Amino acid sequence: AVSTTMVVDGIMGFVVIWKLWNWKAATAAAVIVPLIVVDMTFFTANLLKLFEGAWVPLLFGLLMAGMVWTWRRGAAILILKTRRIEVPLNDLIKSLEKRPPHIVKGTAVFLTSDPSFVPTALLHNLKHNKVLHEHNVILTIETAQTPRVDVADRVRMEKISDKFSTVRLRFGFMESPNVPKALVIARKLGWQFDIMATSFFVSRRSLKPSPHSGMPQWQDHLFIGLSKSANDATDYFQIPTGRVVEVGTQVII
Repeated sequence: AVSTTMVVDGIMGFVVIWKLWNWKAATAAAVIVPLIVVDMTFFTANLLKLFEGAWVPLLFGLLMAGMVWTWRRGAAILILKTRRIEVPLNDLIKSLEKRPPHIVKGTAVFLTSDPSFVPTALLHNLKHNKVLHEHNVILTIETAQTPRVDVADRVRMEKISDKFSTVRLRFGFMESPNVPKALVIARKLGWQFDIMATSFFVSRRSLKPSPHSGMPQWQDHLFIGLSKSANDATDYFQIPTGRVVEVGTQVII
C-alpha cells in the first residue's frame, strides 16, 4: 500500500510540476523520474507478496471500491429518473395560487436535496390528501467541504410566497446534523414556529429492479440492498419521530 501510494504520488507530482507550476516536461521529469524509479523498485519487490496472502486485502479493497462505484452509479441513475417526473417549485406555486386547495393550520417541512423542484412528499400530499398547510418550508441540508460550519453560516432562509419558504442548513463533514437545534437559529432570523406543531414530511423510496436501468442485474440488486441498509434520514438528522410523516413511493431503476 505504501509503495503503491508513493508511485502514484510521484506521477501526480510530475503532473503538478508540469501543468500547474508550468515547468518544461523534461525538467519536471528530471526531478521526478529518479524518485519514481526508486519507488517502482519497492513496488515491484512487493508484488512477490501477492502469492503469499497479499491478494486478500486487495480483494477486499476491490469489493469495497465496487460497492462505492455501484452506490454512486445507482444514485446518479435514480436522480435522472426522478428528475423526469419532478415539477419546478415556482410552477407549482403559480398553479396553487390560481387554484388553491384546502388550507390547514400548521407548518409542514418537506425535506429535499434540490429546492428548485417540488419534493415528492409535497406532491403526494396534494394528490392524495388534497390539502396544503398554512406554512410550507422546503428544507435542504448541505454538507460543507470544511470539518465544521460557523453558526452564523448555518441557516439561510428565503421567502418565496405567502405560503412557501426555503431553508438551507449547512453542516461540516465532521458534524452530526441536528435539524431541531439548527432550526432554533432560524427563529432568530424571523421564522416563528413550534417544533411540536410542525410536521416533517420525508419521502421513502421503494426501489424495484429494471432490465433497462443502465446497470447489470446484479448491480441493480446490490444498489437496492445498499439502499435498504442505509441510515434512516429521520435518525440521521435527529428529527423527533413523533413529528415525522413518511410518504412512500415506488421507483423502478
